[in-house]
Amino acid sequence: MHEPVWNEWQRPGPTPAQRRRDVIIAVIVVLCAVEATVLVNSMGAFAFGQAPDLREQVAWVFALSLPLVVRRRYPLAVMLVVSALFIAAQWRQVGDTLAPSAILFLAIFTVGAWERNRGVARWSRIGVIVAMFLWLGFGLVRALLGPREALKGAEGPLDRTLASVLYGLEFNIFFFLFAYVAGEMAWTAARRRAQLEFQAEELRRSQEQNTRGAIAAERMRIARDLHDVVAHHVSVMGIQAGAARRVLDSDPALARDSLQTVEQTARTAINELRGLLGVLRADAETGSKAAPGLDDLPELIENARAAGLEVSHGVYGSPRDVPSAVALSAYRVVQEALTNVVKHAAARHVDVRVRFLDSALEVEIADDGRGASAPDGSGFGLVGMRERLAVHGGSLEAGPRRGAGYLVRASLPTVVEEKA
Repeated sequence: MHEPVWNEWQRPGPTPAQRRRDVIIAVIVVLCAVEATVLVNSMGAFAFGQAPDLREQVAWVFALSLPLVVRRRYPLAVMLVVSALFIAAQWRQVGDTLAPSAILFLAIFTVGAWERNRGVARWSRIGVIVAMFLWLGFGLVRALLGPREALKGAEGPLDRTLASVLYGLEFNIFFFLFAYVAGEMAWTAARRRAQLEFQAEELRRSQEQNTRGAIAAERMRIARDLHDVVAHHVSVMGIQAGAARRVLDSDPALARDSLQTVEQTARTAINELRGLLGVLRADAETGSKAAPGLDDLPELIENARAAGLEVSHGVYGSPRDVPSAVALSAYRVVQEALTNVVKHAAARHVDVRVRFLDSALEVEIADDGRGASAPDGSGFGLVGMRERLAVHGGSLEAGPRRGAGYLVRASLPTVVEEKA
């Protein structure tokens, strides 16, 4: 969806609701104009000193008001018709000029607010305003050439004729300028609303795309979790099953313990897989097992010990709650590292340390194997670790230790820094 060229924007036509409002406004204008005409005739306060029959004046009022019914559908035509009728009504010297002036104002305003061709809107209004000033000049000249009646109370410092001309000019300049500017402002406001609506729609589309991207990324992370669960637990189960097979005849009790470990590990794996797969289902059932975190590390370490490793576990600093996503990532790093040790390192001892720093959580896994506890680069492995930590702005150090063994150290921020 391309952004429109707003300088060339054309306002859509009126809605059915706006058309109905035009009819209501036209009816209200007719009623007010008829009332004003009746009152002026009843007072005898005719604008031109005399007026035609009341029925003719009411007919002029109806003729001026009826075009307003379609003013937003055909703004240019309505303005031209109303302008011509306005001059004709004044030529006939109708008694009231206030209501016709209000109708003319509304017609000029509507062209400025609704005419789609902005060049036509501009020059047609300028043409009508010029015609109205020519008509005003004609009326002033006719008044000056006609008999001059003295007005009672005319005691100002200016000449009566000069004062009349200045008053007429200033009033009409303000009247027509206001009608022109108000129409432009209404058009600009409508265009601005269209821009905001377009931007809101673009933002909604962008949010939908971001949401789809986040869902895809989350599913990829879940795939990594599935890999971690399967790789770790299956490795432990394989080792325990092999140990049970070797001692099945010589030490049935030890074989039984190994098989119990296999059973428990299988149950744990199934529970975790069920929870992770539940996330992938749109209609995931509530109450599934929560994702593992720091509190689950002792169980993970016991499984590694059951696989034949000597594991020491230490927690340093002041333990505190960390974001669940950070805790899950830390758990997965330890799980992946221990799985790699079991599968690749041929180690005897593993040291697992958890450090609560001021603004970060650090986990460190060090073994005394042959320095090859990292996988060969296929699958998720260390790449998965790095990608998982990058989500949180964390970092990963992994490599052979000096002397012997392999070290994995992950740091995850626990405090979000505010950007300026």
